[in-house]
Amino acid sequence: MNGMSDVRLVLRSQELVIEHERVVTASSARRCTPALGRMALFWHRLCTRKTLLELTPEQLRDIGLSPDQAREEGIKPFWRS
Repeated sequence: MNGMSDVRLVLRSQELVIEHERVVTASSARRCTPALGRMALFWHRLCTRKTLLELTPEQLRDIGLSPDQAREEGIKPFWRS
């Protein structure tokens, strides 16, 4: 493995955190209902689980997951934690 996958995983993770913070900040600024915060959480789960399903076996090994574990987590509905 050339290390690029590690960099991509870190960058993607950072992008998702930044997007989550942006959504939470925007909802706080508008003083919206807590449901919007919940929607941001659901969106974050959906995106991270989709990304998890797209990882190669080498990338999964880097993060310490088996393909079966990744599949099990990746197919969970976004409303389940």
